[in-house]
Amino acid sequence: MRLTKFTDLALRAVMRLAVRKTGEPLTTREVADAVDVPYTHMAKAIARLQHLGVVEARRGRGGGLALTEAGRQTSVGRLVRDLEGEEEVVACEGDPPCPLRGACRLRHALRDAQEAFYSTLDPLTVNDLVAPPTGPVLVALTGRPQA
Repeated sequence: MRLTKFTDLALRAVMRLAVRKTGEPLTTREVADAVDVPYTHMAKAIARLQHLGVVEARRGRGGGLALTEAGRQTSVGRLVRDLEGEEEVVACEGDPPCPLRGACRLRHALRDAQEAFYSTLDPLTVNDLVAPPTGPVLVALTGRPQA
């Protein structure tokens, strides 16, 4: 199974925010620069993460982005499900629908494989993702070199 670029981007943002020092204000632009993606893409990912209750954003002086406590403890499997949606790996009901959809063994096998993929991620939390050696590398990310 392959994650969408949006989910990959959102997970990288969450990981970067997970290692932010207390009181260190990080903006969407700084997170985008740190993981080397366009600001507009990151802004969309941050908005979705806010909607899911994983990230909070505060405006003004001393503001910035932060993970919520729920965000730190959230299951990576749950987060990926929320970001990817509950669609199946194959589009059996597409237009036109697959003529095998009523008797296809592949569809069921792929659904089982997809669930096994998510089940592997379920026990992991965001905090687990940033344990050493990953966390220190994330802290060192400061973005693209200035031109």
